Amino acid sequence: MTKQIYAFSEGNMSMRDLLGGKGANLAEMTNLGLPVPHGFTLTTDACHDYQRTQSLSEDLLVELDQALDKLRTLTGKQFNGAKEPLLVSVRSGAAISMPGMMDTILNIGLNDQTVEALASLTHNVRFAYDSYRRLLSMFGNVVYGIGEETFDQVLTDVKQANGYASDLELTAEDLKQIVGQFKQLYQQAGKGEFPQSPKAQLLAAINAVFESWNNHRAQVYRQQNHIPESLGTAVNVQEMVFGNAGDQSGTGVAFTRNPATGERQVFGEYLLNAQGEDVVAGIRTPQSIEVLKKEMPAIYDQLMDIAEKLETHYRDMQDLEFTIENGKLYLLQARDGKRTPYAAVKIAVDQVGEELITKEQALQRVRPESVSAMLHPEFDANDLTQKTPLTTGLPASPGAATGRAYFTAEDAKRAADGGEKVILIRQDTSPEDIDGMIVSQAIVTSRGGMTSHAAVVARGMGATGVVGAHEINVDYAAKVAHVNDSEIHEGDWVSVDGTTGNLYLGQINTTAAGVKGELSTLLDWAKDVAHMGVYTNADTPQDFQKALDFGADGIGLTRTEHMFFKPERLLQMRRLILATDAAGRADPLNQLLQMQQEDFYQLYKLAGDKEVTIRLLDPPLHEFLPHDEAEIQAVSKQIHMSPEQLRARTNSLKELNPMLGHRGDRLAVTFPDIYQMQVRAIMSAVIRLYDEGLEVHPHIMIPLTDSKAEMAWVRDLVSDQIKEMVDNSGVRVDYTVGTMMEMPRACVTADQVAEVSDFFSFGTNDLTQLTFGYSRDDVGSFMPVYIKKGILPADPFQTIDTEGVGALMKIAIDKGRQTNPQLPIGVCGEVGGDPASIEFFEQIGITYVSCSPYRVPVARLAAAQATLAQRQVAKQVS
Repeated sequence: MTKQIYAFSEGNMSMRDLLGGKGANLAEMTNLGLPVPHGFTLTTDACHDYQRTQSLSEDLLVELDQALDKLRTLTGKQFNGAKEPLLVSVRSGAAISMPGMMDTILNIGLNDQTVEALASLTHNVRFAYDSYRRLLSMFGNVVYGIGEETFDQVLTDVKQANGYASDLELTAEDLKQIVGQFKQLYQQAGKGEFPQSPKAQLLAAINAVFESWNNHRAQVYRQQNHIPESLGTAVNVQEMVFGNAGDQSGTGVAFTRNPATGERQVFGEYLLNAQGEDVVAGIRTPQSIEVLKKEMPAIYDQLMDIAEKLETHYRDMQDLEFTIENGKLYLLQARDGKRTPYAAVKIAVDQVGEELITKEQALQRVRPESVSAMLHPEFDANDLTQKTPLTTGLPASPGAATGRAYFTAEDAKRAADGGEKVILIRQDTSPEDIDGMIVSQAIVTSRGGMTSHAAVVARGMGATGVVGAHEINVDYAAKVAHVNDSEIHEGDWVSVDGTTGNLYLGQINTTAAGVKGELSTLLDWAKDVAHMGVYTNADTPQDFQKALDFGADGIGLTRTEHMFFKPERLLQMRRLILATDAAGRADPLNQLLQMQQEDFYQLYKLAGDKEVTIRLLDPPLHEFLPHDEAEIQAVSKQIHMSPEQLRARTNSLKELNPMLGHRGDRLAVTFPDIYQMQVRAIMSAVIRLYDEGLEVHPHIMIPLTDSKAEMAWVRDLVSDQIKEMVDNSGVRVDYTVGTMMEMPRACVTADQVAEVSDFFSFGTNDLTQLTFGYSRDDVGSFMPVYIKKGILPADPFQTIDTEGVGALMKIAIDKGRQTNPQLPIGVCGEVGGDPASIEFFEQIGITYVSCSPYRVPVARLAAAQATLAQRQVAKQVS
């Protein structure tokens, strides 16, 4: 028979998976000789058995009787005892802490008989009946589902009838009356009599705590914190100690360091004459732990000694739950304390300096995603509590921004030029909106997914972004957005939280953030550890400079089509696309050449000796064409073409599925002069910098390659143009030409493609689209449902699909390195900054990732953690 119950003295901190975090820590503290009330733990295996059968097994019931016998021996008390009744708490405890998400019941063992025994034993009738009413309310809520508010209302009525300000004023007679009324609530709810058998209470409580693993709040918490559903919870049964036994008793919580700031000082609160739920529920205002120093100095000193001992033992900041019963201190829990991202980083770095942990351990202590919150402005917590979200969309780009609402790019730019802070709210965005987007504090759309145009541009610019907020309906003519029963008029103040996806009416103060202090130190350590390089996706010097400030190794992807969105460039791009022959393309190409020369010069100059990878043009042509009659009329005047001719030419270029159409290297094959222009612009910048004393090694990337033959043709086009310019200038230039691996066919023929490619860089957005058959711009309509119903574990555009897309990547890597063992391979899609994806990329041998500037520190830390994880795997194998 598998052992399913362990006394605290039988466990230790290494048994978290079996005993849960709480049980393992109670066992560890018991073995350290700390004042922990006696008890035992039902394992997570017992939980799994319960989930399968919906009942406690016969074997478990036998073990439970044995554990209770041992507990009776240790405490000298027994269930239903007429003189010294045994009372216990029943608490949940998963391997990963989930504070407040599952259920607890205190004072199990009280009934009409033992309440009198407790009153006689303690000479305190009020205390005994206070404990009984707490059991009745908690048991009724947790086991029978009677609402807490039902019990609270009885308390409120009694206090109001007697003019009491707090629960502490309730007399013993009042509490007896309340106990009677609580029992009646069971009858009214159709639950029958409150069980008088302590054993029946205990069994019902254990069942209820196992059940609480699957309550709604626990499920949501696990989803938010990526905690596996399969873990299950342990149940801890522990002798009760009473913080509500009088003025020399109390309960509290203490952190060994400040969980908000990370400062090395004990931070906590406590309440006299109270039980634990009083602190959590906020019924009474607790005192600072510093007050305990004055009221009970000996207890305070003992608590400080224990805090230091436990932090040194666990080598991390601890969250302690304690109870004082008649002047004696007890520890009910110790766990790694929850903390803000700022505190997490400071504590980790400080503890390295204090020689409590190593740099490698410090790197593993901080969640990479939490670093993101430190890099963007945040809403002031005090201001935020006063606000209710107007609506919620997808959190496309983190940060917090406040500004005036505008609904067109033109109006937004005009307002920004006038000195206003602007929030651009649209149904969706297109390249036409770039002027308004680049001046906006935040971008909000009612349509689109996490990789939609608005989302990608917002992240690339470091702007706050919320997309897919479907409740927003913009009336452009009336200059108003309807949101359910509310309206946002042009010029109204709104606030956008790109971390939560919330949109608020009005202004909310923000606080600044950035890479500095302990975070800078931690990221330096990460860079020393990580195998993978961390590059950035950047199209402008401003984006690149921000990424360099965050520690980027260079540029892994410059999307040259993003350089053509400004009005004067968009005009030339349209002239180029709408031209019907090479002669018609000549002038716009020359105009764009002059612009691109300066673009590349500025990026290379800023990069210095860092690598810059430039992807040649990959425009779905439809993105640059006029979309409606108003645009056709406007563009026809700009390019001196009649509306009729423009309409006909636009119609001739329309594609049924433009994302699979005339774009990428297909454009190079049909219009080679476009890529030749871009290569000339690159080489002109390289030669100019060479004359200034800076040697540049261009990395040129060809998008959308399907085959070796296609790649070879485009590579020759590029190389011939470079050779022509080098021969004319007399400058020797080392360059590489690689391909963006985003087509399934390219992945399965990667050994051939590698024969004509100097590097691979996975474009996971298109590779995911083509593998799943999903349009990344339209997945918002069904993706949340797929995730909710468990059809997909996560959005594959945000976290790599290891089984499908990841398998194609692995094939490409293995085949590519069969041809060239030293082949550099990167990832420059949206998942390049996703920690879970980076862990997979380390496993399959990716050389570097490239992500938006604000994701660089996140990726850096994730890359270090992935390296450390692989080292651990290698040690276990060896």
